[in-house]
Amino acid sequence: MATVTVVYHSPSGHTRALAERIAHGAKSVPGTEVRLAEIAGHQVREGRWSDEAIMESLRESDAIVFGAPTYMGSVSAVFKAFLEAGFYPFLGQEWKDKLAGGFTHSASQNGDKLFSLQQLAVFAAQMNMQWIPVGDAAGNNWTGGTVHDVNRLGSWLGVMGQTNVDEEPGVVSAHGDLVTAERYGARLAELTARWIHGRDYEVQRHTLEGYREISARSAADAKARVERAAEAA
Repeated sequence: MATVTVVYHSPSGHTRALAERIAHGAKSVPGTEVRLAEIAGHQVREGRWSDEAIMESLRESDAIVFGAPTYMGSVSAVFKAFLEAGFYPFLGQEWKDKLAGGFTHSASQNGDKLFSLQQLAVFAAQMNMQWIPVGDAAGNNWTGGTVHDVNRLGSWLGVMGQTNVDEEPGVVSAHGDLVTAERYGARLAELTARWIHGRDYEVQRHTLEGYREISARSAADAKARVERAAEAA
């Protein structure tokens, strides 16, 4: 059994929505135990983050996926406090050679989310972890593209999500961001099984047309979701 933990901070629920879809994707891979660990403000006291139960869960994990909103060009302060608490497992190289990945969310299309992902990747490198990139081609970069395309924000270091400021808390409006997160979770779980247990792994390579078909299904799913919501209202 390979263990994947998704650890995240989500004051408004947007990052949580991505975390849950990553977890859902990871659970689709047989033989994977998936854990969600939420970082919260009450875990920070006098500027220092502490939660032994979460740290123990991370010690037991084979892969850790880090997620936080992007605020003012970097990960949220609460999540940064959590990262700084990694100094103690850093000293003993406790997370060495665990697999790692990351995701972030902001209201702006760009919002300097890349810098947040770079923060997470550098942290993983300091912990001597092995970083896993997204693995999907960019979407929404042609005349037939939509916000529901897979990897519609064109991010490869980690998953990016975006929600408009006037939408409800906890909602990730672009279905493509959720699909990208779910695919990333499955990819991480498959690579963890390969890394930990030597399980056979087949590299999934798609043509441009193949990616557009995946994005078309994502758009169709988004339309169906809206229709179901309208019927239920």
